[in-house]
Amino acid sequence: MVTAEELSAFASLAALDRAKLETLARAGHAVHYPAGERLIVEGQRADRCWLISEGRVVLDAAVPGRGDVVVQTLGSGDLLGWSWLVPPYRWHFGAITGEPVQAIEFDSTRLTEFADADPSFGHALTLLLFEALLERLQATRARLLDLYRNPGETCTATSIRLGTSGDGR
Repeated sequence: MVTAEELSAFASLAALDRAKLETLARAGHAVHYPAGERLIVEGQRADRCWLISEGRVVLDAAVPGRGDVVVQTLGSGDLLGWSWLVPPYRWHFGAITGEPVQAIEFDSTRLTEFADADPSFGHALTLLLFEALLERLQATRARLLDLYRNPGETCTATSIRLGTSGDGR
């Protein structure tokens, strides 16, 4: 069984008060996975999420003609699996353990029940998941910028000086 004390050690849960941590703890249990275990298959039913305690999980996306392409690597303290929150409740990425992983797994049915019973908990949980989504989006953006940058391109911008004109004024 997971405790509120264990959950309070995660920086991503810092905004949750004791009561919300206790509610969240009731929906979670500890899990362990060996390296190379597929946790998420893109397109399948999303029914849980994880808070990674130790290890690495590789997010990937199926790209026609290229196979599975790595999108991001998650580690200790990261949240994996927000797709259970939004219909049609399907995984948008795949995920495989890159090394042995210890995590806390949360059942989406229980989380939904707790959120419905306590709108304050539901709001806090939604914000937590959207923060994880925003981090994932920014990481994906950074990766795309890195992938598609022109390595031969150099910055040719010059500084602009406001308040001066070419005639010395």
